[in-house]
Amino acid sequence: MVKVLFICHGNICRSPLAEYILKDLVKKAGRSEDFHIISRAVSMEEYGNPVYPPARRLLDSHGISCQGHHARMVTEQELAEFDHIYYMDSRNRQYLQRLFPAYAHKCQPLLDRDVADPYYYGGFDQTWEDIFTGCSRIVKELIG
Repeated sequence: MVKVLFICHGNICRSPLAEYILKDLVKKAGRSEDFHIISRAVSMEEYGNPVYPPARRLLDSHGISCQGHHARMVTEQELAEFDHIYYMDSRNRQYLQRLFPAYAHKCQPLLDRDVADPYYYGGFDQTWEDIFTGCSRIVKELIG
């Protein structure tokens, strides 16, 4: 079982987009049973909230459901058990290093640059492209 964990600040925009995009890509590759994919936050600010409406609408427009998602903060146990951990920006990395120094080495950026947070700047289409690019790379690396 390949375990993939995506992390962003609040777990309502970028990390859920990555979670559900990757789930869709591995489903289309016929490999859903081989993957366990989740997303989490580095903060409690949005705890319990659903996917942010513009992100949900973007997923819906691509035929991807995120129904039932509720924001949760990452735990030390999850960092220990997941093989592939991707964060969205350098601030997420800083939080991870400060909160979970023993596991920071397991975490890597989704892209070679920050994925801008659309919650603040509204560029959901660009965020979709960035995350889709990162998830496509993951599929290529892990499935071939």
